[in-house]
This record gives sequence, C-alpha cells and structure tokens, in this order.
Amino acid sequence: MATIDIHDMSGKKVGTLDLADEVFGAINEDLLWEAVNHYRARQRAGTHATKNKKLVSGAGKKLWKQKGTGRARVGSIRSPLWRHGGTVHGPQPRSYDYSFPRKKLLGALRSALAAKLSDGKLIVVNAFDVKEPKTQPFREALDSLKIDKGALLVEVANHGNRNLDLSSRNLAGVELVTSSEVHPYHLLRYDRAIFSQSAIEKLQLSLKNAASRRDKHAGEGGGAKPEKKAARSPKTRGKKAAEVAQ
Repeated sequence: MATIDIHDMSGKKVGTLDLADEVFGAINEDLLWEAVNHYRARQRAGTHATKNKKLVSGAGKKLWKQKGTGRARVGSIRSPLWRHGGTVHGPQPRSYDYSFPRKKLLGALRSALAAKLSDGKLIVVNAFDVKEPKTQPFREALDSLKIDKGALLVEVANHGNRNLDLSSRNLAGVELVTSSEVHPYHLLRYDRAIFSQSAIEKLQLSLKNAASRRDKHAGEGGGAKPEKKAARSPKTRGKKAAEVAQ
C-alpha cells in the first residue's frame, strides 16, 4: 500500500495518508483516452448551421421558360448551383454527446489519479485554510507548495469555504472543483492536483467500493450463464425411466 505526505498551506509536512492499491494501482491509457474524448464531445456546442435551398432568401419564381431560350433549364434562383444559393448537406445543429458507461468513467478516474501519483504531481493538504478572500496571500500559499504552473484544487462538496472560492477564481491556470465533480479530464489538463485530506479520503473510499464490487462480481463468475446439460434422445430418456421404475 502506497502512502503520500500531507502538508499544510505553508508547505510543512504534518502527516501521511495511506492510499488504496485498488484506486492508485494500474494506469489504463486507452480508458483515459476514451474518457477525455467523451468529455470534449459533451463540451461541443453543436450550434453550427447552414441554410439549405428552403431557408436561403430569394424568390421561388422560375427565371425563364423551360424551352426555346437556348439556355440551360433552371427552376429557382435559390438553387445550390447558383451563387448565393442554398447549401447541400451542410452542417445542422446537433448534439455530439453519447453514452459513456459509469464503470468506465470510474476506471478512468482511478487511472488518472494513479498517473498523477506516479508522476509525483499529486499533493494533499490537511485543509484549505484561507482566512481572507484575497488572491495574493493564496498565490503565496501555492508558491509554498511549489506550484509554478496550472493546478487543480479539489475540495469536498458543500465545504462552505467562501474565501477559497473568492481567492482562487482570479488566478490564471487554477480551477476549483468538488470531489463529486472531478473528472479525468481535469486531472490530465492541469500540471498539479491539490486535494484536501477530506476530499481525497472521500473520493478514495467511493472509488475503492466501486472497484471492490466489480472484483467481487468478477470472482463470482460475472453473471455468466450456467452450462446447459446435453439433451438426451427420446430412447435414452425412455430407458432411464424404465431403470427408475425397476
């Protein structure tokens, strides 16, 4: 079982935390790729639109008669063949979202945490002790933790620390999320991930329980169908019945 140091906001070590092997174990890069693609697809607005022959402006009158002019036949000035005409098979508003199994998302989250730990870019603080809603003191606290690039701050939901929200929202490259909202995309996007002790304990317990249920289900056979017995012929069944009768 791996361990990680716990620091305070001044960068001083105040303790250690045991990390579960079920959560901070293997790294599945393919699963991380799928999770990031799904997240980015959900972020797409999908508001692109073009005007087809029905929507483009212009009269619907036939420009000249069908025959006798020596010119090519034409039906409408809105034809896609004409300048300022409609667009054929152009993009229309749509949603790029698609279903992504929750088990795969939790597996990707475990892999992202394991990757941060193996790279030495996972930091745990005992608490985000922010006494006043000012950006400069909080920036100095991050410097004490040796945060020189982007950082992801993870705190428990409904933490009630309004000073933390106000102090971190104006810092470039710093984002604050709750432990229930953290996504593998967030962990891979930022250089460092800073968890409060309560946040990482809560997230670790949730991911560990999900992994344990999965392993237990796999150990029990994963819901596999029982093997069917070979069907006996009518003669064999009749012979067996006779033997029982005797």
